[in-house]
Amino acid sequence: MEIEGQVSAIFAQAEASLALIGSDKSRILSVTIYLTDFSLVDRLNAVWDAWFDEGTAPSRACVKVELADPDWLLEMAFTVAAGEAYL
Repeated sequence: MEIEGQVSAIFAQAEASLALIGSDKSRILSVTIYLTDFSLVDRLNAVWDAWFDEGTAPSRACVKVELADPDWLLEMAFTVAAGEAYL
């Protein structure tokens, strides 16, 4: 799967997980992105920019890594605020 598909799949999983705690992507505080190849950053950024509303993207850090599965191009770790009902 191409980087765009992997990023989209991670975002879909994140949205489902956020919904479980009464939250949404506007409550993402930070993201750590583990990327296998920095030449993919521009393509990652295109999907990133499309997913977040303008001016709402959280802080992030990109780290170059070798992942356990050679088919994986990236992983992301999100820090989020739970929805009001979970505070």
